Amino acid sequence: MAIDPAKTRPLTIRLATPRGFCAGVDRAIQIVERAIERYGAPIYVRHEIVHNRHVVDRLKALGAVFVEDLDDCPTDRPVVFSAHGAPKSVSLEAQARKMIYLDATCPLVSKVHVEAERHFESGREIVLIGHAGHPEVIGTMGQLPDGAVALVETLADAERFQPRDPENLAFVTQTTLSVDDTADIVAALQRRFPSMAAPHKEDICYATTNRQEAVKAVAENCDLLLVIGSGNSSNSVRLVEVALRAGVPKAFLIDDASHLDMAWLTDARTLGITAGASAPEVLVQEVIDRISQDFAVTVQNVESARETVSFKLPRGLGPES
Repeated sequence: MAIDPAKTRPLTIRLATPRGFCAGVDRAIQIVERAIERYGAPIYVRHEIVHNRHVVDRLKALGAVFVEDLDDCPTDRPVVFSAHGAPKSVSLEAQARKMIYLDATCPLVSKVHVEAERHFESGREIVLIGHAGHPEVIGTMGQLPDGAVALVETLADAERFQPRDPENLAFVTQTTLSVDDTADIVAALQRRFPSMAAPHKEDICYATTNRQEAVKAVAENCDLLLVIGSGNSSNSVRLVEVALRAGVPKAFLIDDASHLDMAWLTDARTLGITAGASAPEVLVQEVIDRISQDFAVTVQNVESARETVSFKLPRGLGPES
């Protein structure tokens, strides 16, 4: 039998590190798992716990029921709030209905909530840099009364924004934005409003920043870059944008190996691979295994940062309970 030369053609895979699960995602998934262990199935989860279809499907199989509204939850079963955070009205409603609820909001998102509340208490108008409709943005804006937070999505928005009092402003940001795009928006706002208060520490989370820097580190000489993650995952979508901005000719977001179009690799010699902060590592290995069926693969691990962050579980769900 003749050997197919395509299957012996070498392909170098530059694997971005860090990639995949961040501490906030890992904590949120553990909260659902531990809640099922403690209370039994079903456990209700308001919104997708994290934006990844594979994670959600696995938790469904364990006994999690995903809903978009507390009205869809019976009062005699626990409900978990997603890692993206929820408006304050949601927890107040859960309390009024005497529900058992567990808040899986990422601590770094909660930090933004606290910042926004402090600025509001100081009498400042708050600018939130983020994407309209994203659950994290809805949750952050929902910490405060209507009209207290102005949403700025783009550089054009920043240039035309008209505050009530230019001398009494503060800004916060969604945690999963493009670092570079956000820097441009912040620069425009600070040029227009020099006295605008900034976060004590950058709101874009360490994991988002690290994964974007890792993409930049692998981008050099890549003919193509694959981001493994779901289409509704903001941080995953941003990684595609970062790759293209860094000079990679083509970059694609795929859910898993079944969405990989091998025709993309026809002329590739070097392929970059990363995964969004809510994508399980098993999906990365499955993509590599699929590519290895057709190519002689060499994997280069490109490490741009080491992550040691971890977050405690809520009281009653941790290992001490």
